Amino acid sequence: QVQLAESGGGLVQPGGSLRLSCVATGFMFRITPMSWYRQPPGQERELVASMDDTGVNTNYADSVKGRFAISRDNAKKTLYLQMINLKPEDTAAYYCYAAWSPGYWGQGTQVTVSS
Repeated sequence: QVQLAESGGGLVQPGGSLRLSCVATGFMFRITPMSWYRQPPGQERELVASMDDTGVNTNYADSVKGRFAISRDNAKKTLYLQMINLKPEDTAAYYCYAAWSPGYWGQGTQVTVSS
């Protein structure tokens, strides 16, 4: 069965860095476009970054451009989100999404940016 397991979240001070990971099982990761979403407290889930199956084409929310980088290792079936210069407004639950029909979500990992 399809499983997406995120990790790497935590509490970090403003200006700090984190790297999120999403390990995928149960589907053909190497041919699946992948994305990171986040859901701040009391708000709707929003797209943070996406990457096609080749790893060549990426897309970022304007709010994270220049600070976040999405990447993938198809051999390890793992999606990453490198986050630098974190801001309090980046505080959210972060979710991995696989565009493998009908679409699958991970359980999320919490990122809290606070001094």
